[in-house]
Amino acid sequence: MTEPQHASPAAGGGDLRYDPAADEPRWVDAWNASGALRADPSSGKPAYSIAIPPPNVTGALHIGHALNNSIQDVLIRHHRMAGYETLWICGTDHAGIATQAQVEKALAREGRSRHEIGREAFVARAWEWRDEYGGTIIGQLRRLGATLDFSRERFTLDEGYARAVQHTFVDLYEKGHVYRDHYMVNWDPGLGSAISDLEVEDREVTDALVQIAYPLADGSGELIVATVRPETMLGDTAVAVHPDDDRYRHLVGKTCILPLVGRELPIVADDYVKPEFGTGCLKITPAHDPNDFDLARRHNLPAISVIGEDGRIVAAMGERYAGLTPEACSERVQADLAQAGLQRGSEPYTHTVPFSHRSGQRVEPLISLQWFCDMKRLAAPAIAAVEDGAVTFTPSHWAGVYVRWMQEIRPWCLSRQLWWGHQLPVWYRGEEVYVGVDAPDGEGWDRDPDVLDTWFSSGLWPFATLGWPEQTAELERFYPTNVLSTARDIIFLWVARMVMLGIEYMGAPPFADVYIHSVIQAADGRRMSKSLGTGVDPLELIDEHGADALRFGLLLMSSQQDVRFSAEKIRQGRQLVTKIWNATRLVIARGGTAGAPAPVVPETVADRWMASRVTEAIDTAADLIARYEFSRLTDVIYHLVFDEFCDWYLELLKHDEATAAVAGDLLEQILALVHPVMPFVTEACWEQLPGSSGLMLVHAPPRRPSARDGHAEAMVGALQEAVTVVRAWRSRHGLSPKTTLTVALDDLDLGRLAPAFAGLANVAIDDVGEGAQVLAVGAGQIRIVAPVGQVDVGAERARLVAERDRVDKELARAEAMLANDRFVSRAPAALVAAEREKVERFAAERQILEEQIGVLGT
Repeated sequence: MTEPQHASPAAGGGDLRYDPAADEPRWVDAWNASGALRADPSSGKPAYSIAIPPPNVTGALHIGHALNNSIQDVLIRHHRMAGYETLWICGTDHAGIATQAQVEKALAREGRSRHEIGREAFVARAWEWRDEYGGTIIGQLRRLGATLDFSRERFTLDEGYARAVQHTFVDLYEKGHVYRDHYMVNWDPGLGSAISDLEVEDREVTDALVQIAYPLADGSGELIVATVRPETMLGDTAVAVHPDDDRYRHLVGKTCILPLVGRELPIVADDYVKPEFGTGCLKITPAHDPNDFDLARRHNLPAISVIGEDGRIVAAMGERYAGLTPEACSERVQADLAQAGLQRGSEPYTHTVPFSHRSGQRVEPLISLQWFCDMKRLAAPAIAAVEDGAVTFTPSHWAGVYVRWMQEIRPWCLSRQLWWGHQLPVWYRGEEVYVGVDAPDGEGWDRDPDVLDTWFSSGLWPFATLGWPEQTAELERFYPTNVLSTARDIIFLWVARMVMLGIEYMGAPPFADVYIHSVIQAADGRRMSKSLGTGVDPLELIDEHGADALRFGLLLMSSQQDVRFSAEKIRQGRQLVTKIWNATRLVIARGGTAGAPAPVVPETVADRWMASRVTEAIDTAADLIARYEFSRLTDVIYHLVFDEFCDWYLELLKHDEATAAVAGDLLEQILALVHPVMPFVTEACWEQLPGSSGLMLVHAPPRRPSARDGHAEAMVGALQEAVTVVRAWRSRHGLSPKTTLTVALDDLDLGRLAPAFAGLANVAIDDVGEGAQVLAVGAGQIRIVAPVGQVDVGAERARLVAERDRVDKELARAEAMLANDRFVSRAPAALVAAEREKVERFAAERQILEEQIGVLGT
């Protein structure tokens, strides 16, 4: 193993702070070189596997990546140390839209476009870009400490994976699920392609809500329609009203005239219409609204396109409107309506509008000839998998969200008008269509230029990465995986599709658990965003505090809901790193070692207490990991290391109340417990601990269930309370910790820990005589005397009087509850008993306070 780049803690003394920047890189290399990250499908160990949500090949590590991969690494390290054969599937996604955009920007800087160089040259440039920049995020995950199986790194466009994608498309086509049709899609005019829901972001926009009169064809009146998109009225093919709306029921079946165009439109009744919105009359534009599109299909209405794929009004709308942007067309239509006397009003209306996350342009719902997959049959078993418990969600409410979406699932638009990605395995020759993994025989075939939606290929990730459709040893051993940790925004786009395709092709869901981790917002509650200036760079945090501190802080601030970023929690992690490092130095300096051939039996009260606390923490941590409660896990670790082991046990070790052999054994267990969360510093400490061998990465110290000791915990608990009470009293009176106080113990049995109490509290245990102040400690008390003239008697008396007044109020409240016959007769017996206990406790406290006030006089 590489020699450490710092002084050994065994040397003692001096400024030997742990330096993450100097130490962490060598452990990344050591873990990879050890072979422990490479899964062996032939081992006899139980299998545990996770498939990483593949980061985009264009990506750089952000806070979301850092949190999610810290979570996954905790799970992998914990199970690896527990004796499982672990596989953390590694790889990246080709990110069709994002990568193409990067390459197009590079070409633009050269004064060229993809159309000028042609598809073949463009794809070659994209591969060059991937080779140069695509490994960035994998390297950043290494810096975070992620122990992925880097030897099996996959890419969603590598040869074997591409073959699996082509095979799936062809198979779904042959089963009748994949088809070509004119259907509504999210169209990005800036990108010139259909895009998925994930590439769409809603923005709040204020438009004019325009009221337009549609004259009835029989001349008997008019319908007034309210719309925020008057330009699309040119493509209206009906007006709809609610069937139960008494205002319009008599008009259903009649017709009205489309203003400016003169087309006669049917008036139809449909439950989709909201009578309370606007006038209760809805213009139906099937070509530019997904709800109108569905309504039109129900009523057999035609669809007339107004806006083209270039984002402008199509020529069929006539010279007056053709070529205009939608915004310009809206203004012209409103002017023409006003001139025709058919505009009935206008008012500002704020609503959400879809925009492309990629190009920034407004998304246009368009009817486009695309390839689709009918999801209904695929969805049914995927719904059942969640409802039957084969797949569980944490937090559980996301299961209901998943099921409701799946029940209303729409056809999936598979094709994208891009060049970078999996080109459709589809060829055309005249009216002939050929779909196959290999090109068709014969002349005259032209391949469809479109590529598949990126989410189609990533939907195969949990099994295509293991070699499917080949029946590999890895596939047999590690599918299905155990858990998927991901964010809520891709439950539908990715999680649901993996479940559907996993069941379809593997006969089982791809994972048993889905953990939806929290979203970390900026400190002010806004979303993290570079453009908003609210982003936090995790790599800068690693540079400043180290990867251990970042991992710990993110896990500590995470929960099952959205949380705000806390730099303080990262600093808390850094403090814990220092504490662990210094604790190791102290244990080694005292003679502690690791690797004892047999369990070290704790004999002193302090040893038995700490062994009991470590055992409980290990048991609790295992339970919290199993329930994905990572914030509570880090809290348990922090409290054990910082408060119990360092602040109390090591102090007892200094006072010879604990033994070095047990301290070394306990430190070994603590390092193993902490390692999945903070792997770097624990490896460094483990390396320095005499008797250690190998890497902490694969170390599994024996559990000590018999180490639980209630008596020792009670004894040390009494010691802690006594020391804390004396220290608080000393602080309250401004007395130096170096000032020795004289105390007497009444009904307070500290047994063999009495000398430790004297040392930790800096007191002399002796007869104090009359006039001592009394401090309550559990069922006993400490009578304390301070050096003459060093206590402000007046201030102390005022404090005691205020405390007595507070106790009086609590006592009166509890007595009033017990004086209420209705409460005593109807409340649960436990509540009544609790109030009686309060009366006894507060009465005893009041008596002690009165005695203390009396001692101080007036």
